[in-house]
Amino acid sequence: MPSSDGIYTVTRELHDRRSGEIIGYTVVLRADAVDQRIRGIMLVEIEGHAADRVIRALGGLPEVSNIHTTNGRWDLVVELGTASLPDFDAVLRRIRLIAGIMGSETCLLLATPRTTRA
Repeated sequence: MPSSDGIYTVTRELHDRRSGEIIGYTVVLRADAVDQRIRGIMLVEIEGHAADRVIRALGGLPEVSNIHTTNGRWDLVVELGTASLPDFDAVLRRIRLIAGIMGSETCLLLATPRTTRA
Protein backbone atom coordinates (compact mmCIF):
# COMPACT_ATOMS: atom_id res chain seq x y z
CA MET A 1 0.00 0.00 0.00
CA PRO A 2 1.37 3.45 -0.83
CA SER A 3 1.98 5.74 2.11
CA SER A 4 1.47 9.50 2.03
CA ASP A 5 5.08 10.08 0.97
CA GLY A 6 4.90 7.61 -1.93
CA ILE A 7 6.91 4.85 -0.22
CA TYR A 8 5.36 1.43 -0.54
CA THR A 9 5.07 -0.75 2.52
CA VAL A 10 4.49 -4.46 2.83
CA THR A 11 3.10 -4.48 6.34
CA ARG A 12 -0.06 -6.38 5.40
CA GLU A 13 1.88 -8.88 3.30
CA LEU A 14 4.33 -9.53 6.15
CA HIS A 15 1.43 -10.01 8.54
CA ASP A 16 -0.15 -12.51 6.14
CA ARG A 17 3.18 -14.31 5.81
CA ARG A 18 3.55 -14.68 9.59
CA SER A 19 0.01 -16.03 9.83
CA GLY A 20 0.84 -18.74 7.30
CA GLU A 21 -1.39 -17.44 4.51
CA ILE A 22 1.63 -16.43 2.42
CA ILE A 23 4.53 -18.88 2.39
CA GLY A 24 6.87 -16.83 0.21
CA TYR A 25 7.18 -14.16 -2.42
CA THR A 26 9.70 -12.85 -4.90
CA VAL A 27 10.27 -9.94 -7.23
CA VAL A 28 10.73 -10.74 -10.91
CA LEU A 29 12.72 -8.15 -12.84
CA ARG A 30 13.23 -7.84 -16.55
CA ALA A 31 16.60 -9.36 -17.40
CA ASP A 32 17.92 -6.01 -18.63
CA ALA A 33 17.14 -4.39 -15.29
CA VAL A 34 19.51 -6.68 -13.39
CA ASP A 35 23.26 -6.18 -12.86
CA GLN A 36 23.96 -9.65 -14.22
CA ARG A 37 23.36 -8.93 -17.91
CA ILE A 38 25.14 -12.09 -19.09
CA ARG A 39 23.29 -15.18 -17.90
CA GLY A 40 23.80 -18.83 -18.63
CA ILE A 41 23.18 -22.43 -17.68
CA MET A 42 26.14 -24.72 -17.05
CA LEU A 43 25.66 -28.49 -17.14
CA VAL A 44 28.25 -30.20 -14.94
CA GLU A 45 29.50 -33.80 -14.79
CA ILE A 46 30.97 -34.83 -11.43
CA GLU A 47 33.34 -37.69 -10.69
CA GLY A 48 32.40 -40.37 -8.16
CA HIS A 49 31.29 -39.11 -4.78
CA ALA A 50 32.46 -35.50 -5.16
CA ALA A 51 28.97 -33.98 -5.43
CA ASP A 52 28.85 -32.42 -1.94
CA ARG A 53 32.34 -30.94 -2.31
CA VAL A 54 31.57 -29.53 -5.76
CA ILE A 55 28.22 -28.08 -4.63
CA ARG A 56 29.93 -26.37 -1.67
CA ALA A 57 32.58 -24.89 -3.96
CA LEU A 58 29.99 -23.67 -6.48
CA GLY A 59 27.85 -22.22 -3.69
CA GLY A 60 30.76 -20.02 -2.66
CA LEU A 61 30.86 -18.24 -6.03
CA PRO A 62 28.80 -15.02 -6.12
CA GLU A 63 28.11 -15.52 -9.84
CA VAL A 64 26.20 -18.75 -9.13
CA SER A 65 22.53 -18.02 -8.49
CA ASN A 66 21.13 -21.58 -8.34
CA ILE A 67 22.41 -25.14 -8.29
CA HIS A 68 20.14 -28.03 -9.26
CA THR A 69 20.85 -31.76 -9.12
CA THR A 70 19.55 -33.69 -12.10
CA ASN A 71 19.60 -37.10 -13.74
CA GLY A 72 21.01 -38.27 -17.04
CA ARG A 73 24.41 -37.45 -18.52
CA TRP A 74 24.89 -34.36 -16.33
CA ASP A 75 24.88 -34.30 -12.52
CA LEU A 76 24.25 -30.59 -11.88
CA VAL A 77 22.58 -27.67 -13.61
CA VAL A 78 24.16 -24.38 -12.50
CA GLU A 79 22.61 -20.97 -13.18
CA LEU A 80 25.21 -18.23 -13.64
CA GLY A 81 25.17 -14.49 -14.10
CA THR A 82 27.83 -11.82 -14.62
CA ALA A 83 28.06 -8.22 -15.77
CA SER A 84 30.14 -8.93 -18.90
CA LEU A 85 31.32 -11.70 -21.22
CA PRO A 86 34.93 -11.50 -19.95
CA ASP A 87 33.57 -11.95 -16.39
CA PHE A 88 31.46 -14.88 -17.58
CA ASP A 89 34.50 -16.46 -19.21
CA ALA A 90 36.51 -16.02 -16.00
CA VAL A 91 33.88 -17.71 -13.83
CA LEU A 92 33.65 -20.63 -16.29
CA ARG A 93 37.42 -21.07 -16.01
CA ARG A 94 37.24 -21.00 -12.19
CA ILE A 95 34.42 -23.55 -12.14
CA ARG A 96 36.23 -25.93 -14.50
CA LEU A 97 39.21 -25.94 -12.10
CA ILE A 98 37.11 -27.19 -9.16
CA ALA A 99 38.32 -30.63 -8.08
CA GLY A 100 35.75 -33.29 -8.92
CA ILE A 101 34.36 -31.67 -12.06
CA MET A 102 34.88 -34.03 -15.00
CA GLY A 103 33.19 -32.04 -17.74
CA SER A 104 30.76 -29.25 -18.50
CA GLU A 105 28.67 -27.64 -21.20
CA THR A 106 27.44 -24.06 -21.04
CA CYS A 107 24.57 -22.30 -22.80
CA LEU A 108 24.13 -18.53 -22.75
CA LEU A 109 20.59 -17.31 -22.10
CA LEU A 110 19.89 -14.84 -24.88
CA ALA A 111 16.37 -13.69 -23.95
CA THR A 112 13.49 -14.58 -21.65
CA PRO A 113 10.33 -14.07 -23.70
CA ARG A 114 8.19 -15.61 -20.96
CA THR A 115 8.75 -16.48 -17.34
CA THR A 116 6.60 -18.58 -15.04
CA ARG A 117 8.10 -17.03 -11.94
CA ALA A 118 5.78 -14.66 -10.15
